[in-house]
Amino acid sequence: MRVMLFGASGMVGQGVLRECLLDAGVEQVLAIGRTASGSTHAKLAEIVLTDLGRIEELSGALAGYDACFDSLGGSAAGRSEADYTRQTYDLTLTIAKALVTRNPGMTFIYVSGAGTDATERGPVMWARV
Repeated sequence: MRVMLFGASGMVGQGVLRECLLDAGVEQVLAIGRTASGSTHAKLAEIVLTDLGRIEELSGALAGYDACFDSLGGSAAGRSEADYTRQTYDLTLTIAKALVTRNPGMTFIYVSGAGTDATERGPVMWARV
């Protein structure tokens, strides 16, 4: 299995990366992020792209993967709802759309706060987004 991982330098992403590298069924991991993961392993390749909204620039490097873990995220503290929405919701859709055309059978797993505010009208901004 070939796995792509977004957010390998973060808390959740580090755990996902560790498990992928330990799994004998995973033959390759491509970590794509704004910063390097700091890990080295024979199965690991990394691409640093400071503006992940420009994911289409990676074109051919995005093809041939079976699964993607998207663990991008960050604190909502001190951020506007519009900025937080761009960095979480909008960016996730941009990445997913870029991947689905190149990997139609890919499993895409998004680590999120889904279900924290099913009404999307609650008082806590990050839960709405």
